[in-house]
Amino acid sequence: MDILVIGGGGMVGVKLINRLAAEGRLGGKPIGKIIRQDVVLAPPPPASSFPIETLIGDLSSPGEAEKLVALKPDVIFHLAAIVSGEAEADFEKGYRINLDGTRYLFEAIRKVGGGYKPKVIFTSSIAVFGAPFPEAINDEFFTTPLTSYGTQKAICELLLSDYSRRGFFDGVGLRFPTVCVRPGKPNLAASGFFSNIIREPLAGQEAVLPVGEDVRHWHCSPRSAIGFLVHAATMDTAKLGNRRIVTLPGVSCTVGEQIEALRKVAGDKVVARIRREPNETIMKIVSGWPRNFNAKRGLELGFTTETSFEDIIRVHIADELGGKIA
Repeated sequence: MDILVIGGGGMVGVKLINRLAAEGRLGGKPIGKIIRQDVVLAPPPPASSFPIETLIGDLSSPGEAEKLVALKPDVIFHLAAIVSGEAEADFEKGYRINLDGTRYLFEAIRKVGGGYKPKVIFTSSIAVFGAPFPEAINDEFFTTPLTSYGTQKAICELLLSDYSRRGFFDGVGLRFPTVCVRPGKPNLAASGFFSNIIREPLAGQEAVLPVGEDVRHWHCSPRSAIGFLVHAATMDTAKLGNRRIVTLPGVSCTVGEQIEALRKVAGDKVVARIRREPNETIMKIVSGWPRNFNAKRGLELGFTTETSFEDIIRVHIADELGGKIA
């Protein structure tokens, strides 16, 4: 089987490709090759028993989607997007990358025809939900996004469901929790501080906390994020019926609880590296985000994640820091 990873140069894309390269199979089928595509040059590909090709291009550019789909991959992981803060700051860019690029991809697949029906795994977001919220959002809660990023993802969810219903491809949309703790440098996501206040202190650096400690949010580790993608690509999609979008399980906790989990795992000296610096723009964006979920359907479909934020921190220490804390 051939696999296309759009957004293969990002953190999740790199980790997904590393796992696939290590295992050599997906759903019991041997991997023939992986095509990784992104707007930037990805890190060198991992060692693997099959070829890993690299393509550079912008999915929202005319002809790019057609070029990728012409390769007829069996599975397409669509991970490419600009993040929430950037989509809010640049309205046109957000809709071009997050919405137009996705629709171009779906249309390119549809136009191939001839029985070609790949499995398409699309990464959506819990940003499709907007306040006011119940104490825990259930699987029947409506989508009323309060950001441009959330709106773009919600539209793409509808498109994926309709194109799947019409039989153009076999789609699964995954509403990801905020992936935490993200390795590497801070990005432009408004949610970036959730990772920053853990990652930087563990590395011996100062981190800025722009919101109050009472802010509650929904998280999963990068390790769980890759597990979600692999499970979606290998599951029996007949179990989804026409409800092609899945709200994924995660860990709900406040920023204060994050900090206390960090204290339990790493101690007071590490926690002392967090500096409070309120940011009204970020606080306004975060105030409209969901806080807690009852992801019953996702669990029943076999998606799994950590059960505490302490576990999420320990995953970061094990996977990114070699088990060591600065």
